[in-house]
Amino acid sequence: MREDTVRLTVAQAIVRYLANQFIEIDGEEMRLCGGGFGIFGHGNVTCLGEALYDLRAELPLYRGQNEQSMGFAAAGYAKQWLRQRFMFCTASAGPGTANLLTAAALAHANRLPLLMLCGDIFLTRLPDPVLQQLEHYGNPAMGLNDAFKPVSRYWDRITHPAQIIQSLPAAIATMLDPADCGPAFLGLPQDVQGWAYDYPVELFERKLHRIRRQAPDEAEIADAAALIASAERPVIIAGGGVQYSRAVAELTAFAESRQIPVIETIAGRANLLNDHPLNIGPVGVTGSDSANTIASKADVIIAIGTRLQDFTTGSWTAFDRHAKIISVNAARHDAAKHLSLPVVGDAMVAIRALDAGLGRYHAPTGWTTLAQAERKDWDKYVEANVAHGNRPNSYAQAIGVINALCDPRDRVVTASGGLPAEVTANWRTLDIGTVDVEFGFSCMGYEIAGGWGARIAQAEREPDKDTIVLVGDGAYLLMNSDIYSSVLTNKKLIVLVLDNGGFAVINKLQNNTGNESFNNLIADCPTVAEPFAVDFEAHAAAMGAIAETVANPAELGEAFKRAKASAKTHVIVMKVDAYEGWTTEGHTWWEVGTPHVSDNPKVTAAHEDWESTRSRQRKGV
Repeated sequence: MREDTVRLTVAQAIVRYLANQFIEIDGEEMRLCGGGFGIFGHGNVTCLGEALYDLRAELPLYRGQNEQSMGFAAAGYAKQWLRQRFMFCTASAGPGTANLLTAAALAHANRLPLLMLCGDIFLTRLPDPVLQQLEHYGNPAMGLNDAFKPVSRYWDRITHPAQIIQSLPAAIATMLDPADCGPAFLGLPQDVQGWAYDYPVELFERKLHRIRRQAPDEAEIADAAALIASAERPVIIAGGGVQYSRAVAELTAFAESRQIPVIETIAGRANLLNDHPLNIGPVGVTGSDSANTIASKADVIIAIGTRLQDFTTGSWTAFDRHAKIISVNAARHDAAKHLSLPVVGDAMVAIRALDAGLGRYHAPTGWTTLAQAERKDWDKYVEANVAHGNRPNSYAQAIGVINALCDPRDRVVTASGGLPAEVTANWRTLDIGTVDVEFGFSCMGYEIAGGWGARIAQAEREPDKDTIVLVGDGAYLLMNSDIYSSVLTNKKLIVLVLDNGGFAVINKLQNNTGNESFNNLIADCPTVAEPFAVDFEAHAAAMGAIAETVANPAELGEAFKRAKASAKTHVIVMKVDAYEGWTTEGHTWWEVGTPHVSDNPKVTAAHEDWESTRSRQRKGV
């Protein structure tokens, strides 16, 4: 072996490389990879497990309970770190790796860094067919791991030890690229993991990374500034990309100096504080009357750091069909949507450039005043909506109680079902970047797992604050084992389980489209022989959490105080009504497929009513 090389197995080289990657954040240098989540099997324990053991201090490995939830936890970690750091997930060949597919799709949809190190079949094929191997008769090279190609930004199967010299830097570069950010997948054949190679020492030298800030084209900035300067009714849509760019201060200063109203996407919640005078509220299907009214009247829409998903655009009915859209985004794909005037580049740099090009322009006073009046009306609605008294328990009431008692820097996490809409509409932001409503993939099961990952990241910088998880009974039953994970790792969560007896929000959609309640609420499942309530308190306690059940929002408040004072994961259970108490205001039209013909007159009437409001839908112009 030459002096300028080191002999390592493939697995050892991967782990050593990861341990020597660093990133500069706010002037501080820290390890780029915060560690990993792993469940070992025959496809990763003998080689990758051996390598991870030797560097367990540098790259802490969290034992997962389910591979899908490991991926969700890694996504929650990446969100908390604003995509500046990531975690890896390792799974064995076969079903363990297959369980990661949903998490990879979530990371892909949300543009989140996630590194997957997964076992694969033997490259030599000498022992074929092996345990858990899928056999494609006409294509022996195809395996389960090929299924990750559509849900990975970077995909590779390591077929020779030297390959990682190129593949590892490429995977890191993908995960750190603001435009291409997303999951990276490395398939590791079980024999190749243990093969040795003389690697160049330089591969393992300490490497310091910085997130690229791409400057937008000057001509695009000039065109966008000219369009804004012509606007009589401009509005800013602030997306999650504003936070990932760490451009909240620039956004705020730009809006204030130009007096342009700001409306937020689901991912962009907590870009502005609740009481900021230019925060007009959340926009779209799960939005506010105030933001949607302003969006519908705006003549120029400045979309910053958003992929303009249908819940933001109301399936493209939220805006006037003649409104002009400027889309500021690091990703060209997102910036060019719906014939927008694209500004491709980093949000912080672009906002500064737009501000410099606008001269003395500011929005007409009457327009800004109208927006603020609409927001005041919305605030009154929310105040009444979250209040509790002589009416059925609701999501909104629970949100109001927690919102009033939490620390401004506590992080709230939710996903799927009815809670994303209720949190987006009713949560009043107390501090910047404290809300994670997972709706990019709207994935059931993210809540507790993502909360655990967020708590791991939060504890690295704000250990005295709490991560608060809001989860429905349906999502809880789908994936709950990371309550146990949080107890094992002493990463405290406060979990609020709101039990409405099934999949109530989909039951609501079912009813709203004229259909009868069917197979969503437990009481309406024809194959259920004997409906009964799950004892969520006992279940959570069995996993080591402190758990209690409350009867109403007043009791919830007292229980939440106890949870805040506790050093241990605390689960609070409260029943809410499946039919009453939903937030009824603030919704735009949303396109769903409805039956064009039906024997049920209610379904036919609902279809006709749904289609009658399609006239506002933009057709790409």
